[in-house]
Amino acid sequence: MAKHGFEYLLFWSLDRLTREGTFATLRHLRRLSDHGVKFKSYTDQYVDSLGVFGEAIIGILAAVAQQERIRLSERTKAGLARVRAKGVSAFRLGRPAAKMDIRKARNLRARGLSLRSIARKLGVSPALVCLKLKASR
Repeated sequence: MAKHGFEYLLFWSLDRLTREGTFATLRHLRRLSDHGVKFKSYTDQYVDSLGVFGEAIIGILAAVAQQERIRLSERTKAGLARVRAKGVSAFRLGRPAAKMDIRKARNLRARGLSLRSIARKLGVSPALVCLKLKASR
C-alpha cells in the first residue's frame, strides 16, 4: 500500500513526466517505488515499474527528453530572434488579441444572461467575457 494515498501513477510519456534529465528522473521514479507506487507510461509500453530493464530504458529516455527540452529552447530562441530581425516588436508576438463587442456583452449581461451564455452568443470564451466586462467597469 502506498503511503501517499495512491498505488499507481499513469503518465502520458516520460518526457511529459519530467525533462530534468536522467538522474532526476530516476530519482523521482525510485522515490515512487520506495513508497510502493507503481508507474506506467501510457505511450511507451516499455516504461513501467514492472520491467526487468526498466531503469536502463528510463535512463536513456530521460536523457533524450532532456536533450529535446534543450533543442526546444534553442528553436524558440532562434524563432524569436528571426521574428525580431524582421522588425516585429515583442508586443506583437503571439496570437492576435480576441475581439468582442463589449456593448453587446453589457446589454446581454444587463438582461440577466450568464457569462457562458454571453460567450456562446458572441463566439468567444467565458473567460474573455469576464475579463472584458471587468475591465470596462
